[in-house]
Amino acid sequence: MKKVLFVNCCIRREQSRSLKLAKKFLDALDPKEYEIEELCLMDEPLEYFKDSFFAQRERLLAEKKFDHPRFRYAWQFKDADKIVVAAPFWDLSFPALLKVYIENISVDGITFGYNENGPIGLCKADKLVFVTTRGGCYVGSNLELGAKYMEALCEFFGIDKFECVCAEGIDIYGADVEGIMGEAEDQARKIAAKF
Repeated sequence: MKKVLFVNCCIRREQSRSLKLAKKFLDALDPKEYEIEELCLMDEPLEYFKDSFFAQRERLLAEKKFDHPRFRYAWQFKDADKIVVAAPFWDLSFPALLKVYIENISVDGITFGYNENGPIGLCKADKLVFVTTRGGCYVGSNLELGAKYMEALCEFFGIDKFECVCAEGIDIYGADVEGIMGEAEDQARKIAAKF
């Protein structure tokens, strides 16, 4: 059975349209083939790097103490067979909480490393699906940085395949929100079928 890590950064929780879309994707996965482990970032004691918290990290890395509990998120991410990240489109990308999580999983020696050619990804996952909803229309725009960032992160971590499930334009006056969400749910099921 393959382990799917579901990173939930849907700040509005059950009211989140991104979460509803992510659940459609996860529900379409065969439970005989996939075991889903959810990490709800809103419930985690995540810290951004500053002062003694940053100094501790640097000290642990210098001493190669990769078994320290503060690297648990990096190990969890590294060991997943597949990854699903759900977050809304905020401020041209995604909530800061997701960036704090990414800081915490970006650990030289766990999720990535270096060789004579530069950085190499060390993650086990072969695919990451990013699930998001956007109030406006940003596909093909330079203003959309969330999916672009997640795709670049996949390359950095050595995750070969990236796909984005997105419902966008859902806050535009007069938009057929139900229709837009329905199309995105269909897209989610199709991607889940070949996950």
